[in-house]
Amino acid sequence: MEFSSKLLENAVYEMSQLPGIGKRTALRLVLHILKQPKEQSSALSKAILAVREQIKYCANCHNISDSDCCQICANTSRQEHLVCVVEDIRDVMAIENTGQFKGHYHVLGGKISPMEGIGPHDLTIASLVNKTKEGKIKELIFALSSTMEGDTTNFYIYKLLKPHGIKISTIARGISVGDELEFADEVTLGRSILNRIPFESSLKAS
Repeated sequence: MEFSSKLLENAVYEMSQLPGIGKRTALRLVLHILKQPKEQSSALSKAILAVREQIKYCANCHNISDSDCCQICANTSRQEHLVCVVEDIRDVMAIENTGQFKGHYHVLGGKISPMEGIGPHDLTIASLVNKTKEGKIKELIFALSSTMEGDTTNFYIYKLLKPHGIKISTIARGISVGDELEFADEVTLGRSILNRIPFESSLKAS
């Protein structure tokens, strides 16, 4: 792809580094930005800088937040003893959109994946174990994607926490095997939360 401007080429290159954005799409986006009022482009750049420099992670659940404690953890009407374990912020948003879950979350920040060089110590598993030792959690719900990496992560955490005697369940398999949680429709996802099953039963089923 030939460019008449080095500035344009650099902008297209940086835009194409975003997931799912090829160079042709990046070019269309950059040209669109050029056509917009400077105020709009300035607002976009400020928003990107602000989210990169000012965003925080909840000290309790590791969800993305504007403060040290996210709105979900700060909400006293939520069930503190019930914790849903998810991969990332997109899964929190997907479950919240169902309106069916009233507990807290724990965001792992990924899944165990040796192929990608991601091990247990790269995730927030240690802080989940520490929270469990405090005795406030009565039930954990595994809500990771139905993939090999998701199942491996579930089983790893299950083996760590089983001696603590808390209830461990997993969302019902209304979610197709291999599907990412964020792409499930809200009705299916909501029913999967409500109809969760003991994690040990899911091991026998597989």
